[in-house]
Parts: sequence; structure tokens; C-alpha cells
Amino acid sequence: MINYKHLYYFQAVATHGTVARAAEHLHVTAQAISMQLQVLEAQLGEELFQKKGRGLELTEAGKTVLRYAAQIFDLGNELEQAVRRGVFPAETLRIGICDMIAKTMAFRLLQPAQAAGLGMRLICKEGRFDNLMTELTAHKLDLVIADQVLPPGGAIRGYTHLLGSSTLTVMGHPDLCRAWTGPFPQRLKNAPFLLPGQDAAIHSQLSSWFEANALRPIAVGEFDDGALLKSFARAGTGFIVAPTVLADIVCEENGLEAIGTIDAIVEHFYAVSVERREHHPAVRRILDGASAVFGRTPQHAGQTA
Repeated sequence: MINYKHLYYFQAVATHGTVARAAEHLHVTAQAISMQLQVLEAQLGEELFQKKGRGLELTEAGKTVLRYAAQIFDLGNELEQAVRRGVFPAETLRIGICDMIAKTMAFRLLQPAQAAGLGMRLICKEGRFDNLMTELTAHKLDLVIADQVLPPGGAIRGYTHLLGSSTLTVMGHPDLCRAWTGPFPQRLKNAPFLLPGQDAAIHSQLSSWFEANALRPIAVGEFDDGALLKSFARAGTGFIVAPTVLADIVCEENGLEAIGTIDAIVEHFYAVSVERREHHPAVRRILDGASAVFGRTPQHAGQTA
């Protein structure tokens, strides 16, 4: 079996570039490290280093071993910390959050996962929908919070749950609101607007709504990162939209004022999981707890192939 110490010495050499420097860093002899590396290479049946000048560089096999070693050491650190704290988590929940989902919304949706207290370790990763779906399929994620569903007929098989829906509220800096007065939505005509990125499900709906109402606002920016979009809104750069269920919070946190609601556009929020994780207790808490955010019971949207 692979020895933990073998991997530890191997990682040190990979990090420092030579056996001598690794030995100096670890306060052991270079001979001890060389012997451990030989044993590891013999066990794996592959050379992990090749000479390059006065140093060593990783072979392709060595690069693979280094990636796995990093994960093994991370788990070892988690184990040590858990034992020292007297906390023994029953499960780690890995959540993917589409970058178009507002951080406030993600926080409120994920809060129920912590109902088990310190026994549940929550790991969150933000990214694009397609990338997160790939990781979900590879079982690197247990659940993905998104503003869109799995496309029908795709290669990914999973379950999509409608967590809730919300209309959109338009808001802006108080100075901006005073500069663009009048009845809603006509006051937005030719007004500066900060749009969500084109990956957002509501992007095209907003464009159609602007056109249908002959508003033609000036798009002064498009943002995949909702936090950056709000930073520009706080500076008075342009109007933005946010889910109506979060309007009061977004306005309070960013010093904005709401000027109207777009009832014609409804933004949907989904949880996507693979079949084998659907009954994870923390996932169930997230699905069931969505009613506290949207004031409704989450619906199961069925399996998508």
C-alpha cells in the first residue's frame, strides 16, 4: 500500500525542485528522501521525476500523483481538525452555485443545510452552468443552484427541482432615481442600465421587455458577477434588476431605491442533483427550506436525460 510519508516526501521534492532542498526543508537526510521516492516509484511502477539541468521535474505520472497527493493531504488536515475539535461530520455537502445567482439568494437557500450544526461541512463552488453540470455528472458536486434547468435530451441525467420564482424589481442609486423621474416603466427610457450577463436566463427576457415598452435604455455594462454589478449600482452608474423577494434586502445593503416591478418577467430558481444524491438529508433541507424564501412549497420538475 502507498505510504502517507512516501507521498509527503514526494510532494516536498516536487515543491522544492531537488532532493537536497526538500531534505533541508524537512530536516532529514537526502538519502532518506531518495529511498522513500524509490519505494514509491516501485510501488506505482512509474518514474515520477526526470532530471532537468540541476533539478528535477515531474513526469506525466508524477503530475497525476501530485494532484492526488494534494487531495489526500487536504483530507488528512480535515480529519486532524475534526478530531481536535471533537466534531465528526457525518457528511460533506458540495454545492455548485451558478455565477448569475445573487449571493444573498444563495445564502438564504443554503442556510437550511446548516441545520445539523457543526456536523455538516458545506463546500460551495461558483461557476458557469455548463462547467458546474460537468462536475455534477462526475459526482464532484452534490447539488447545483441555478437559474435554468438541464436541457432536454442532453448527456446529463439528473433531477431538477423548482425552488421558487420571483418577479423582478428595478432599483437604482437615489441620485439616479431623482435624475430619471416619471411613471414606471417610461422613466427608464434612454436611462443607463446595468445588465446581467448573457448567460443569465433573464438577459434575453429583459431585452424583449425593453423593446416591447419602447424604452431602449443605454446598456452601460453587462456583468456575469452579480456582486460587481451591485458595486457599480452603488456608485450610481445605472439601474439594475433584482428578484422582488430580495428587493428590500438588496436596496438596504447597497443604498438603492426601488422604482418599480416588472411583472411580465419571472425569474426561476432551481436545484439540480444527480439521482444518487437526491435523498441526501442536507439536500432535502435545502429543498424543503425554499418555502421560507419564496413563501411556497418547492416543486419537483422531474428527471432530465
